[in-house]
Amino acid sequence: MWILVNVAMLVFATLIAGAAAVAAYWLLLRATLELMRPAAVRPAPVRAELARGTAELVRAFTPRRREE
Repeated sequence: MWILVNVAMLVFATLIAGAAAVAAYWLLLRATLELMRPAAVRPAPVRAELARGTAELVRAFTPRRREE
């Protein structure tokens, strides 16, 4: 009889530990997704200086034909 009670307690403790592990995993997954959301939602700012500088470089290094 006591062996059956011990096995039942072991099974019950295992079920509680498994449920706690699943709950902790779910909470960590939700926290990870919440922390990742701002990086995915907010667009990256466009830097006009870089675009202007690139255009100037293209003009500077474009080969020009000689008008003779």
